[in-house]
Amino acid sequence: MERVVFLDRASLDATLRPPRFAHTWQDHARTAETDVVARLAGATIAVTNKIPLREAALAKLPDLKLIAVAATGTDCVDVAAAKARGVVVSNIRNYALSTLPEHVFMLMLALRRNLLAYRADVAAGKWQQATAFCLLDHPVHDLAGSTLGVIGLGALGARVAQIGRAFGMRVLGHDPQAAPGEGVTPAGVAEILREADVVTLHLPLTPATRNMIGAAELATMKPTALLINTARGGLVDEAALAAALRARKLGGAGFDVLTKEPPVTDNPLLQLDLPNFILTPHVAWASREAMQGLADQLVENIELFVAGTPRHVL
Repeated sequence: MERVVFLDRASLDATLRPPRFAHTWQDHARTAETDVVARLAGATIAVTNKIPLREAALAKLPDLKLIAVAATGTDCVDVAAAKARGVVVSNIRNYALSTLPEHVFMLMLALRRNLLAYRADVAAGKWQQATAFCLLDHPVHDLAGSTLGVIGLGALGARVAQIGRAFGMRVLGHDPQAAPGEGVTPAGVAEILREADVVTLHLPLTPATRNMIGAAELATMKPTALLINTARGGLVDEAALAAALRARKLGGAGFDVLTKEPPVTDNPLLQLDLPNFILTPHVAWASREAMQGLADQLVENIELFVAGTPRHVL
């Protein structure tokens, strides 16, 4: 009999079917890090989306056999400590191949076409007071013919590159491990930052990628360029980005992630009230279709582990 405990069930708005093996299943809407050990006492399978499972907690959970991460990113789990204790860690893969790229292009299009500025103008009555049939107070740019730089060419970055090509964009791509796909010109990070009209990040957060885009890197970008980040907040120095946007040294930015989530009120990006900056609350992954696909894959991962054929193991 397996004992399954989901530490943050409220993070997944989808139906979870019962696994096809003998088990008990306990859901907790949310779990404070201080309550992790108590809630997982006696559990053989832990399910977490973002609740941290660190070495100190794992040392007190001798019954644990599997940590099923209900997400692709696994920085909430001390994978090395889990492996050292014989605990398998699995994650979700390739479930957001539509939802996240669509979000990327939503941000991209809104910024390239100055959607927020024009919406504010209409709300303020400027169109109604215009002497011509249209307002042309803010520049509008096409994606077609512009250069898209994709940093990180895994499944999501590759799909973004593919969509960019469909829009008629020239696509530059960089990944230390994955080869560029068809129609993607390989380029280094420095070249992408220098040449691209839009830079989009699709990398995991590691010691090597933390704050990889800082003040020095932002200074090399075109003053009209956009920076899109739907991957991890820690990839970009948020204070440096806020300063660049305020100084009009960057064309705009669209972010779905912050370094700390939920964010603290003094986060510099939360202080921005600019028409060329869009911040969404980590929802790029969260279409109803994608969440249900995630939920189905999560249960399948657990079933395969119990059957002795685990998949998506880190």
